[in-house]
Amino acid sequence: MIIATTLRLSLYSVALSAISTLGLVGCSDTTSETSSTEQPATDSGKPAKTLAITQIVEHPSLDDIRRGIVDELADSGYAEGENLTVNFQSAQGNTATAGQIAKQFAGDKPDAIVAISTPSAQSVVAATKQVPVVYTAVSDPTAAKLLNADGTPFQDNLTGLSSQLPLEPQLDLLQQIKPDAKTVGYVYSPGEANSVALRDRLKEALPKRGLSLLDVPANRPTDIGMATRSLQGRADIIYTSMDNNVASAFEAMTQAANELKIPIVSSDEFSVRRGATAALGVNDYNFGRTTGKMVYRILNGEAVNTIKPSVMNTLTLYVSPEHARAQNVSLSKDILDRAINVDDTPSSTDKK
Repeated sequence: MIIATTLRLSLYSVALSAISTLGLVGCSDTTSETSSTEQPATDSGKPAKTLAITQIVEHPSLDDIRRGIVDELADSGYAEGENLTVNFQSAQGNTATAGQIAKQFAGDKPDAIVAISTPSAQSVVAATKQVPVVYTAVSDPTAAKLLNADGTPFQDNLTGLSSQLPLEPQLDLLQQIKPDAKTVGYVYSPGEANSVALRDRLKEALPKRGLSLLDVPANRPTDIGMATRSLQGRADIIYTSMDNNVASAFEAMTQAANELKIPIVSSDEFSVRRGATAALGVNDYNFGRTTGKMVYRILNGEAVNTIKPSVMNTLTLYVSPEHARAQNVSLSKDILDRAINVDDTPSSTDKK
């Protein structure tokens, strides 16, 4: 009897011990789950945010804009890998892929979406009316149906930065580089609203200067070289500006232009570094930094519909005497004196 009683007490003690242990484990798990959902503290003291970035294709000009955005946010307290998660996706030049990326981003509901280039911006705007969207590297947001005719955003969740470059200084440069030019060749993507809008502006402006336009559509990057070669004997100078098909296959254009001895004038630094004679345009990295300031305001809690769309059109002249020689032109002292010579100057990216 004593043995049986002792045995029952022992079993009872073991049961109590087990229950107590399970209770402690349960409490421990609950504490762990709670702490894992808390946002980690950062040096900036700013809460964690998620940013989605998309661009139609990867090429140096758009890539430098993206770097500028991320650097500006880091300097403002939102550092990638710390309190900022950046989801970047390129459409690899495919508009259907751009649409798929836009839908995915809309479903992910990040704190903001940045759309770099006109096709990407159009796709994102079509995909969401709720997530804040910032467009950038768009030369004509009105023609792209991102802004209304009065300059207000097409949707309440939209703002952005465009580079509506004044055309007259570009045409001045064309005639300074090739004073005897009669015909300007323009290879462009007919699927890009900004490129079509520029073609129409050139058609209107060139005849006033005694020049004509020879425009050649190129639907894909692989068409750029052939389209450029079709200018042989028909164009005296080539002009291109912010066309993503051209930019992604720019070496094909420069190779053809070198063979034909036709100078190329563009509107961004990297086109000159990749083979153009000259370019008059905005600095891509600085363009990204300015875009980043707009994104920062959204991440910091400002409503996107209180941030007015902006235009950045401070122009910098870039030249390459080496590429000019390859394309059978020489640059005047006046042009060289007011330009950045990329042949002996590191790129804006290399300086960082």
